[in-house]
Amino acid sequence: MINSILTYALLIIFSLLLLAGCFNIIISVLSFAPWLPIRRRDLSRVFKLANLQPGETFYDLGCGDGRVIFYAGRYFRAQAVGLEISWALYLLCRLKKFFDHNPLVKFKLKNLFKENLAAADAVYFFGIPTTINKKLSAKLKRELRPGAKIISYSFKLDGWKPVIVDKPTEKDLPVYLYQA
Repeated sequence: MINSILTYALLIIFSLLLLAGCFNIIISVLSFAPWLPIRRRDLSRVFKLANLQPGETFYDLGCGDGRVIFYAGRYFRAQAVGLEISWALYLLCRLKKFFDHNPLVKFKLKNLFKENLAAADAVYFFGIPTTINKKLSAKLKRELRPGAKIISYSFKLDGWKPVIVDKPTEKDLPVYLYQA
């Protein structure tokens, strides 16, 4: 009797956590973009364009599982800040950081539109075109200092002229580099 009640209670708790996680991911989709992790082979292309120097500040807007942030901290010794609105993905990043121990890597459970990006030397994002062109573009123009690098994975920023478009083959997604 007690075992079946405990099993039932655990099933209810697990179901509620799963539902809450799904709801949270839906909220993140509606706010900026669905979580689609960057292909590992594209990380080197992104960071070649970013040309980060040790100690520079790098932001990933909607960092998902944190792979871009960990890459920035590990290979470029940059102050890497990941912003994530989905608490499920944020917790995944925090768990990965627990095992990584890199003091240069930081994650914030935060809406990217509520973070001031003035300290950024480089900003990376993957967002849906309507959101990046209606909301993010104005934020970047307003907050980034002149010369800050903006890297968009897959989609253009309307009204901005890319400095470089990296698309080695037809099968590759484009990576756009802009400067504020």
